[in-house]
Amino acid sequence: MFARPTNSVAIRHPSFSDPTATMRDQLLLRCYVSLLAALLTLAPGASPAQNTVKALVGGTLIDGYGGTPLRNSVIIIEGERIKTVGQVGTVKIPDGADVISTEGMSVLPGLWDMHVHLMINGHSDYEHWDKTYPAQFESVIMPSSAKQLLLAGVTSARDLGAPLAASINVREAIKSGKIPGPTLYVSGPFIQHEPYPGTELFRWGVKGVADAREKVRRLAQAGVDCIKLIDQDQMTMEEVRAVVDEAHKHRLPVVAHSHRPEEIRRGLEAGVDNFEHTGLATSPEYPDDLIAMIRARAARGNAGPLYWTPTIEGLFNYEYLRDNPEKLDDTSWHVGLPEAIIADIKNSIKHPGQLGYFQLTPSRRPTLARKFQQLKDAGVVLLIGTDAGIPMKFHSQATWNELDVWVNKLGVDPMTAIRAATYWPSVMMKVDKDVGTISEGKYADIIAVRGDVLRYIDLLQRVDMVVKHGVRYR
Repeated sequence: MFARPTNSVAIRHPSFSDPTATMRDQLLLRCYVSLLAALLTLAPGASPAQNTVKALVGGTLIDGYGGTPLRNSVIIIEGERIKTVGQVGTVKIPDGADVISTEGMSVLPGLWDMHVHLMINGHSDYEHWDKTYPAQFESVIMPSSAKQLLLAGVTSARDLGAPLAASINVREAIKSGKIPGPTLYVSGPFIQHEPYPGTELFRWGVKGVADAREKVRRLAQAGVDCIKLIDQDQMTMEEVRAVVDEAHKHRLPVVAHSHRPEEIRRGLEAGVDNFEHTGLATSPEYPDDLIAMIRARAARGNAGPLYWTPTIEGLFNYEYLRDNPEKLDDTSWHVGLPEAIIADIKNSIKHPGQLGYFQLTPSRRPTLARKFQQLKDAGVVLLIGTDAGIPMKFHSQATWNELDVWVNKLGVDPMTAIRAATYWPSVMMKVDKDVGTISEGKYADIIAVRGDVLRYIDLLQRVDMVVKHGVRYR
């Protein structure tokens, strides 16, 4: 339901049947009714009654910079951006502002998820999905994934691997306000040696240095925000260097898989900016030569940080989910999806313990803490990302689960984990002047949860308030 407009003035109009009404009155009335009808059909979350000036008052502010939280905070929002940040008693609330109480809440920047796949939504059979739903990627599936992320408190996300036109069009539809979703940073198709059969729509193969450069140029000209490189150990070193060099010429960061040792070696040699996943299957740790290379790259301060997105929540939680599958009944992942697609996904995951995708996971899980610690000790900047969309990993749930695993399984300080989902992603994507922290002049991307997230990080599973670019969606 839309909120009732406040401070409104009663307007008396003649009825359509009033014989004394002038033609001008009739026209004004029709315009008034048409405008009201249009407002009532706006997309959910973009309420016409929202005041352009908002005051969030009373909560404990975690601003993203890592300092001491600010008690009894006041955040004044004007339009899309934050006007003032302060405390109760020191900040004047503008007359007529929409005052929103955040008493008893943790207030923090909107979350980032640095590794999502909007074109998939938890189905276990990729071959079936890729054959059945491409026509609905842009119109149904990607918008539903985006909406689920936003309602979960994710106001910025990096989509890594999808058809080019659909990626750009969905990003722009969100930007223009046509559909709800986080601010998207998209890679378009994967770049790799050769696409897997049936995936040519969203995987582009590379044959030689000239072709590698041409594929990256096509993506850059289309307007992608980064380049996604995978299976680089199957490419020649010259091809890998060409991909990274051409991307950097267009000021695009390169995000690369790190499943196998040679993928990491070649990526480091070529200058990849951000590695994804912990990788190395059941190997108990990264070999010494890799750690030495990672340390050396992380120590090159003039090159900027080396970023790593471990995406480990699904590996940690699979066995629990297998044995407690009732969690799959959470209807938050149904949002925006037709009943037929929901039924198809449900059918594909009705036997979690039988999914081939996860059969090696119980052997991989014990290696994760060691690899995570090795990366941390080597000096990389770790980022929150989830691989949301892969089997049984839903966009509505994945991000808070990743934060929970970092804090409660791996012993990461909650403030550090929150910064890995707010501040550091904005720096990595070079948009920290506009987002990533709650600061004067930046976009008002703000979430709030009841309770203390620095003590109970899993409170983020139920976000009470979501504001993106000054618009309240939850």
